Amino acid sequence: MLELAKLTEPGPFNRRTMDLGIFFGIFDSGHLLAMAGQRLHLPQFVEVSAVCTHPDARGRGYVRTLMTKVMGDIWHRGKTPFLHVRSSNLRAIHVYESLGFTLRRKIHFAMLKSDG
Repeated sequence: MLELAKLTEPGPFNRRTMDLGIFFGIFDSGHLLAMAGQRLHLPQFVEVSAVCTHPDARGRGYVRTLMTKVMGDIWHRGKTPFLHVRSSNLRAIHVYESLGFTLRRKIHFAMLKSDG
């Protein structure tokens, strides 16, 4: 999971991220090709997180399959899924909109790194 996240940069993802919720993956011959899961849990909402596909496996519908599974799990618990996506990731935005997501607001993020 860490290798795929490092390769695809779906957003903040570290060793402890997978402890925050349920994650699903698609494997081929023991290699993780795609994943999606849940991270931030609020009273009525759950964040869909770490949605990514290995570059060699894109275009096979894995994201749609995983998103449907993750969203179904969230709805089953009576909550609403939400997510964030880079505005430059038009392919992902198209998939998310086709799954029923709509733009709520634009947010500017800044990533700060320590030299230490």
